[in-house]
Amino acid sequence: MSDMQINQVLAQMRALAQSAGLEQSAPRGAGAPDFANLLKQSLDHVNQTQQASRSLATAFEQGDPDVSLAEVMVATQKASISFEAVNQVRNRLLSAYQDVMKMPI
Repeated sequence: MSDMQINQVLAQMRALAQSAGLEQSAPRGAGAPDFANLLKQSLDHVNQTQQASRSLATAFEQGDPDVSLAEVMVATQKASISFEAVNQVRNRLLSAYQDVMKMPI
């Protein structure tokens, strides 16, 4: 994935976080959420998305008439895309960490 694509994904994640109320528009400093909390909130959101997808799939498999195949497929794709986005962020963080560790003192 190129830098431009990653920047676009990050911009989309920021927009989603802002619309979900996870990100504050206040300047960084005292009282602003730190990176660890934002990362944990993002992981929790991905986990909730995957659990919702799983529960919809289970309900569909059990023959619940209120759950359609389209709903299950959309929920599954949302969970997959959110997981892939978090995975890409993790890969970039790991790469940045490795670059920092390779720097001479």
